[in-house]
Amino acid sequence: MNTMTPWPKGYGRRILDEVDSTLNEAARIAASLSGPEWILAHRQTAGRGRRGRTWADSTGNFAATLVLRPAGDPARIALRSFVAALALFDACVAVTGRTDGFALKWPNDVLLNGGKLAGILLESAGQGGAITHLSIGIGVNLVQAPPVEKVEARALRPVSLLSETGAQVTPEDFLTYLADAYARYEDQFITLGFAPIRTAWLDRAARLGQVISARTGTSETSGTFETVDAMGNLVLLTPKGRVSIPAADVYF
Repeated sequence: MNTMTPWPKGYGRRILDEVDSTLNEAARIAASLSGPEWILAHRQTAGRGRRGRTWADSTGNFAATLVLRPAGDPARIALRSFVAALALFDACVAVTGRTDGFALKWPNDVLLNGGKLAGILLESAGQGGAITHLSIGIGVNLVQAPPVEKVEARALRPVSLLSETGAQVTPEDFLTYLADAYARYEDQFITLGFAPIRTAWLDRAARLGQVISARTGTSETSGTFETVDAMGNLVLLTPKGRVSIPAADVYF
């Protein structure tokens, strides 16, 4: 592991011993920030995942939020979930020295050996249809994964970086690798748009070309995972034709 990875210029960093959630802290401080800021907590008392689910924290795991003041329309701003996923992938590669086993699951998960290693949650705030700040919450099972019985039915088994690879990394060190990778992809996104981000994400996509299921509320669609389109939508090829899905829970 390269210990010389620099902290990215222009990004703030604050480390908290304990907080309700880094996303909540981001909402509290966003208005006072002059630039992007990473918030890392060693312990969250009320961590959360997508759709209001609880995110289980264990000592030594990673829980952080990046607060941004992005320009652009809400649809473009939301594409930063793909930016964050690529940064997470690269950080995992950097701390383990390997690429095999890692994959990205639409819309917001990082997988390791077929299990869920990490999750991403975007929250935004604004007025009049404009977004004033975006918070990107990230949780990674660095040392311990929740027990299988704690996850919902059909969800992938949780895994940890330590159990699957033997790699040991502190949350602070992981944050440095993640922040460095995120800054690089953010610059690419701002300069070149979503196209190269989309290509890089698809190169790392789990189950591309295979049959998967996407559930939205009480509706579920199964089909071949064909691609992710220019708006970040999941595209499935079904017996009834091609279907574009903007948001869903995906099951393998």
